[in-house]
Amino acid sequence: MTEGRAHFLVEPWSLTETGVDLASLGVNESVFALANGHIGMRGSLDEGEPVVVPGTYLNGFFEERPLPYAEAGYGFPEQGQTVVNVTDGKLIRLLVGDTPLDVEYGNVIDHRRTLDLRNGLLRRCTEWRSPSGRQVKVTSTRLVSLTRRSIAAIEYTVECTDDQGDLYIALQSDLLANEAVNTTETDDPRAGSAMNRPLESELHVGRGRHAVLVHQTKRSRLRLAAGMDHEVDVPDQATEELEVSADLARYTLAARLPAGSKLRLVKYLAYGWSSRRSSAAVRDQVEGALATAKLAGWERLVREQRELLDRHWDEADVEIEGDDELQQAVRVGMFHVLQAGLRAERQPIPAKGLTGDGYDGHTFWDTETYVLPVLTYTVPGAARDALLWRHSTLDLARERARVLGQDGAAFPWRTIRGEETSGYWPAGTAAFHINADIADAVARYWWATLDEEFDRDFGTELLVETARLWASLGHFDDDRGFRIDGVTGPDEYTAVVDNNVYTNLMAQRNLREAAAAVARQPQTAARLMVSADEVAHWQRAADEMRVPFNKALGVHEQSEGFTHHEPWDFEGTTPDQYPLLLHFPYFDIYRKQVVKQADLVMALHLRGDAFTLEEKIADFAYYEARTVRDSSLSAAQQAVIAAETGHLQLAHDYWGEAALTDLQNLHGNSGHGLHIASLAGGWMVAVAGFGGMRDHDGRLTFAPRLPPRISRLAFRVVFQGRCLAVSVTAGQATYRLVYGDEPLEIAHHGETFTVSSEACERKIPPPLQVEPVHQPPHAAPRRRNRPTSD
Repeated sequence: MTEGRAHFLVEPWSLTETGVDLASLGVNESVFALANGHIGMRGSLDEGEPVVVPGTYLNGFFEERPLPYAEAGYGFPEQGQTVVNVTDGKLIRLLVGDTPLDVEYGNVIDHRRTLDLRNGLLRRCTEWRSPSGRQVKVTSTRLVSLTRRSIAAIEYTVECTDDQGDLYIALQSDLLANEAVNTTETDDPRAGSAMNRPLESELHVGRGRHAVLVHQTKRSRLRLAAGMDHEVDVPDQATEELEVSADLARYTLAARLPAGSKLRLVKYLAYGWSSRRSSAAVRDQVEGALATAKLAGWERLVREQRELLDRHWDEADVEIEGDDELQQAVRVGMFHVLQAGLRAERQPIPAKGLTGDGYDGHTFWDTETYVLPVLTYTVPGAARDALLWRHSTLDLARERARVLGQDGAAFPWRTIRGEETSGYWPAGTAAFHINADIADAVARYWWATLDEEFDRDFGTELLVETARLWASLGHFDDDRGFRIDGVTGPDEYTAVVDNNVYTNLMAQRNLREAAAAVARQPQTAARLMVSADEVAHWQRAADEMRVPFNKALGVHEQSEGFTHHEPWDFEGTTPDQYPLLLHFPYFDIYRKQVVKQADLVMALHLRGDAFTLEEKIADFAYYEARTVRDSSLSAAQQAVIAAETGHLQLAHDYWGEAALTDLQNLHGNSGHGLHIASLAGGWMVAVAGFGGMRDHDGRLTFAPRLPPRISRLAFRVVFQGRCLAVSVTAGQATYRLVYGDEPLEIAHHGETFTVSSEACERKIPPPLQVEPVHQPPHAAPRRRNRPTSD
């Protein structure tokens, strides 16, 4: 896998590469990916080569594979699930005379690709001279429709730019199944599992410029159809041919181009899949989608994309003055988060979105904890759909709880369809906090939307069944409160522990939100057979939840006894030994004070209502010195708490690390796909970090403060049918409603007031004066272009 660091022009509303950088090819394929939550297409070149991972994905479409164990145990998952690289429709090969255009050969005179964040398009322009001396200019514009779930399209033009007379060219527009993927063998567990020819042909049809291929997976028995159709505009003589076989449909257009003339081809693509419908039915679905897309035409598809994004940015944009690189990175991240979830429509949002095969295309807890907060306050309908997918897997989660000897539902740590697919139970099965993370997202969505139908038909059931899991998993221990033992928190370097503070506090919220939902929805509670005694048990467990605290050190313990573990030998750990999981045995890591990713620090954010400010300051300093950030999930949470506890420059540095994780390939694996949660963290740090927004108990509060380099920060959030605009400068914050029939009660640095369409200005108190904190050696955040005066 090519894993170089890409380089892009710094622009506010686009991402541009200039020149062909083969060292960063895989990263660029991820960064330039287009998706809509249903279809995902990596940003590989139209001609197909050079390529690292061509990658076309359909959300929820996977193949099964056995999970081997050296020693099997009760309750171990038996089947893995791996996202499938489905039929590739991006391919449009160009032959200039008899020479294929390939940027590794001939002479690239100019090459530029741009991801346009306002229009939702990937534009590419390449001027190329063949070895025989003929010169062409190729432009392509790629679109995955955000308004039409099953549609993608490409406009591809070829212009003769030399003065050597007529030029003969040929275009080969393909649908290619079982495409060879050049994934190299790797010991990195974050990579995907290579699959050899996972698709079996069932049907292939074609006529004119139109073809459809239907395939089925061998083990999971999922069926997909991919179709293409074309419009062409040729300046002179041309011939056309269509050939269709089991794994390849190819439309060939040969044409003569007089000097200075241009050929234009528009390729329409449609994708659909089903676990139940027949080959003919899935084919018909794709045929119909293609027909309507072609009827609409290229220009309308482009216009629809721009209109949707105009509305989105009006409600969701984050403006940053003082750091142009970060401004670009935050918008790129928000765009990819939107692409990951907008049209998922009751399918999961994978950790990599639909941008690569990393983690086998699995969904983890970070969907609810990182991605859904962004969607809840910017595109709440997409958040609702993601939670409806979780609800659709509830029976599988109930069955998993029964296998584990627990009540309620035990949601999987990693999955595609809803079954647990992690073969490593200390980090997988034992990471029960996924239940509380889902409950937290459910409660957040309810309070942000007051969606009564969701609360009645879906949300309350999710809250009840997750609460039941905690009630059975934990136990009362006399005067030591309600304990939850033998679990793994978010920090995967500290596994199978007692009373993980994050888990316990999130379970506490889960139990209280379930009790509140039962009171709101008595009919749903009756259907679920919730008794008054059961609710009383939840409330007592929440009230007596064990939260370990080391009085001698004056800090909370990440888990029971954590502060008594032997410290990790940071001085003896060299830079090339990170990430630790690839260089040290888990046995050694588990018994030391070393933290992979924010765990207790994340509790300070999501359960900040359970800590005093003094406790947050002390806890952050203690765990900052022990956190190595071997996970991309950490920097954003550390930034939020750094901002709250007065470390504003450090928060700015962590903000850059989170937002630039993929643009600068900071973890060396962005070629496997983007880190969607870390990209969501760019929004999180802006809004929750420097905007200081908290949403405890369904009430919005703000405590904004800016770091030295940022002169202004502005953002908008959607809340209970209103759109609230917040603008922050060094000394003042301004709040106003962009729309909404009723005023909104919020708080600013502890002062409660009501905001309406009239701007409300509030002074920002001076920053906290705190002692500096320190990171482990080799674990400081990257400080990008930091002025020496800071």
